[in-house]
Formats: sequence, structure tokens, C-alpha cells
Amino acid sequence: MQTNSPSIALDDRYVAHTYGRLPVTFATGTGVVLTDDSGAEYLDFLAGIGSVSLGHAHPALVSALTDQAQRLWQVGNYFYDEHRGELARRLSNMLATTTDETGTRTGDTGTVWRTFFANSGAEANEGAIKFARRWGEKNLGGATGIVTARKSFHGRTLATLSATGQDVFHKSFLPLPEGFCSVPLNDFDALVAAIDEPPTTCGPVCAIMLECIQGEGGVWPADLDYLRNVSALCRERGLMLVIDEVQTGFCRTGAPFSFQRAGIEPDVVAMAKGIAGGFPMGAVAAREEVAQLLVPGDHGSTFGGNALACAVGLACVRTMEECDVAGHAREAGEHLAARLQSLPHVVEVRGAGLMRGAQLDVPIATPLVEQALSLGDRGRRGLVLNHVGDSILRFLPPLVVSNDQIDEMADSLELLIGELAR
Repeated sequence: MQTNSPSIALDDRYVAHTYGRLPVTFATGTGVVLTDDSGAEYLDFLAGIGSVSLGHAHPALVSALTDQAQRLWQVGNYFYDEHRGELARRLSNMLATTTDETGTRTGDTGTVWRTFFANSGAEANEGAIKFARRWGEKNLGGATGIVTARKSFHGRTLATLSATGQDVFHKSFLPLPEGFCSVPLNDFDALVAAIDEPPTTCGPVCAIMLECIQGEGGVWPADLDYLRNVSALCRERGLMLVIDEVQTGFCRTGAPFSFQRAGIEPDVVAMAKGIAGGFPMGAVAAREEVAQLLVPGDHGSTFGGNALACAVGLACVRTMEECDVAGHAREAGEHLAARLQSLPHVVEVRGAGLMRGAQLDVPIATPLVEQALSLGDRGRRGLVLNHVGDSILRFLPPLVVSNDQIDEMADSLELLIGELAR
């Protein structure tokens, strides 16, 4: 790890200090392996915060990007694009898939989904909020309130921050837009109470907005029965069900989308990260009858769904289907969970597929992440890890990670935990 890189000095001097960066500059990547500007190698178990779904420099994505880059980049959404419709069709098919609780495909619903393409997860959730508010206007007498879950994370725009159920992200940016309230995840009675008697800052409720697994909050899963009960409640009350799949989507949890493991069908799904293998892209999809609520002029994006993004997104989704990436994520995810559970001071492993959180009984997560980068000094490959707070490690490796790479990571992590927990 080279800490005196010119890139680090320039970044520190001229880039806004909105991130606490770790002292390494990555120069190349192949699959699960990253290489820094000094030539040291690392196993990547963060994958661009879950976005590098097929690994770094996947040949199918490189080919799609370079081919499209020589032909056409951007013309705007006043015109058609040769890849946008096909990508939306494949997304519709993925969203209509049914699975069992493991994520194994069982069939499809036949539902047609329509997609609006954006550039990020926050933008996708902004679109979902617009759908919810229009739903309330048309079907619920102008209701605008949206109930979310505590420890949730939906983005960093002002509206998605307000939807996020973590006060730590709210400070310094008040007043946030009203129309949101949060209740504890998996507490169905609290959810019903919030609908029946919403806080004044929320108002009459039009929608429920949930993550199936809360990533930024510490990898906290929604119980599958809870999701089923929420879905039934929304149908009973005429509320919109919005599922945020920004981090859990695109085979990350072993199913095309994580909500499918509960056997439910939401009204709106927000997605991003893995959709284009790390190329900036987001999307919000709605069931056909819901999508008709927004008409020309209601929403837009200059760069959303441009030629480059759609070419890469199409290549990524096609590769996921052809290579059964969801099946691999299930199998490798079980191996990852077993190895993490066997580590000293790991008291719980949460999540599904290749989205896992390891709960430690000692507050050493921060130094673990920092020291994992320096394993090259001991003749080992470094590790790119992530922590949530001081006692949770979050694992989001590329979905092509092998069991051997998982074992190498776990062996190195066991060494570090043994040293830091003395």
C-alpha cells in the first residue's frame, strides 16, 4: 500500500472532504482482484459498495462499453435508443420472476413492468417517492405520507435523507422535507399504528417504503413473514408498496431481486448499483398500471438511460442471466456465511447470498478495515473490507467471487481479529 501517492496529495488538496478516504489508490482491477499504483494486490470484498456485480473489467461489459463509446454516447431522452427498450424488457422479466425463500426460480407472475432510467440509487428513490405521491393524489384523497423503517438508508438528496430512518444523517441539514416517518423494522404493530395515527410531520399515509435487507444500517434483514404481512396490509388499505432494491437487487441476495424470496409483488422497485456492473446507472420500475400515473413532463433526467449506460446495463443483465449469477451468489454466499460464523469474536452473521454482515463482540471493526489493507507488508494480499460502526463488518464482494478467494479472505481476517482482540 503506497500512502505517499501523488494522487492522494492532489485529492486531499482539491477534492471536497466529504469522505474519510483510506490511504490507497487503486489503478487496475480484474475480477475480484484490485491492484494499487504500487503494484500491490488486494481481494475486493466491497465491490464499489456493491456495484461491481460481475467483478472488475468483466470482458462482456468492457466490450459493450468500448463498442458503444466509438459509436454514440448521449443524445437525450427526446429520442429512442437502440438498447434502452431491450434492457427495460429484460428488467421486466427479472422483476416478474418468482422464487422460493432461497432465491431459486419457480416461475413468473406475468406482470409487465415499466422502467424509468436514472443515474443513481438516490435518483431512483426520488422517482419512487414521486410515484407514491401521485398514487396518494389519485387514489387516496391526496395522502402524501410515506412510512419507512428505522436504520434504513435511501439516499443523500434531501427527500431521500428524510426517508432514511437514521438521525445521524439528518443533522446539519434541517429542515428536511416533511411527509415521512419511520418505525422499527419487523415491528408490524408499530407500522399499523403509524398508518392509523401518523405523526403530524408525516400526515395521511400513501405508501410503505422498505429495504428487504438494510445495508447501510448494518445488514439487518426484514423477516420474510413481515414482508408478506406488509404486502397484504398495503393491498387491504390501498397503499403503495415501494421496495428499495438499490443494494439488494441484481442477484446480490441469490434472487434476481430480494423481495422475491418473500413471494410478494410490490408496486414500485428502486434499483441501481449492480445494474450496470459499476457503470453509473439507476432505475425505478413500476407495474404497468402504476407506471401510467406519471406522464410526459412529470419526471426526467438528462443523462438517465443514455446510450453508454444502456449498452453496459444490457450486457450486465444478459450476462447475469446466461451465467446463472444468482445461483452462484446463493452457493458462494452460504460458504461466506459459514466461514464468517467460524471466526473468533463473530457472534452473528446476517444477510443472504453475497450480502452479509458479521457482528463482532469487540469494537475492532474500524482498525480491522484499516489493517486489512496493509496485509501486503506480511506477504499476503490486502483485503478491501467495510465496516458499519465499530462492531459490524459488511461484505459485498463481486458476485463472481470464488470459494478459494473467500477462504483466503477469511484466513487473513482470522489472523487480524486474533491480533486486535487480545
